[in-house]
Amino acid sequence: MRIHTRFAMRVLLALDVPRRLQRLLDMNQRLPDFANTPSDLKVDKPFTVSNPESVSIGNHVRLGPGCVFRPVRKYPGQWLSDDTGEQDQQVFDPTLRVGNGVVATAHLQIFVQSEVDIEDDVMFASNVFINDATHGYATAEIPYKEQLLANIRPIRIGAGSWIGQNVVILPGVDIGELSIVGANSVVAHDVPARSIVAGAPARIIKTWDVDEQSWTPVGGGLHRERLNYSLSVREGPSL
Repeated sequence: MRIHTRFAMRVLLALDVPRRLQRLLDMNQRLPDFANTPSDLKVDKPFTVSNPESVSIGNHVRLGPGCVFRPVRKYPGQWLSDDTGEQDQQVFDPTLRVGNGVVATAHLQIFVQSEVDIEDDVMFASNVFINDATHGYATAEIPYKEQLLANIRPIRIGAGSWIGQNVVILPGVDIGELSIVGANSVVAHDVPARSIVAGAPARIIKTWDVDEQSWTPVGGGLHRERLNYSLSVREGPSL
């Protein structure tokens, strides 16, 4: 039996089967045609993207495994359609822009019905969720998945910002450049540039003092231990 196995392996190697299979796998995992042609883009699999023609990605971007980019052109889509033809339909023209040098550790999920703009050098920890719309809840008489999407407003994340682990960013939010969003935060309101926010909903904890070149506590000043916990400093090396 061992002789047959060794012989089969020699035949496969002689025919270069492993390399050919790998080439076939690579062809099946090619990145889609985005709205532009980024250079030095590195994406770990799995990676899921819908309507890639609505996605622009900058140069030198790094996306860890499990990232999902979903510009939504029609709602409900096939996933939630009841096949009766009686559901109301929404049609969108979404735009997702990812700037140069953006880094995401893993499982960055972005859903776009209007516009999401991620500026240069933004850093994402794992499991960040961004959506510029919400499911409708105008009535409690029918399932929410059958109601039209609502509260559709653009989102911007300013250059150089750091978004911590498990953060949720809601519709209409504008995050200023070089800001920090602490882990497990829910961002429902705008974040000023060079500020640190944390909590659910996220509130300003510190702002950058240009004259002192240091972070200044605001809102009564939270304890340093709470700030360090919110920022989850242990996740730094994973980026």
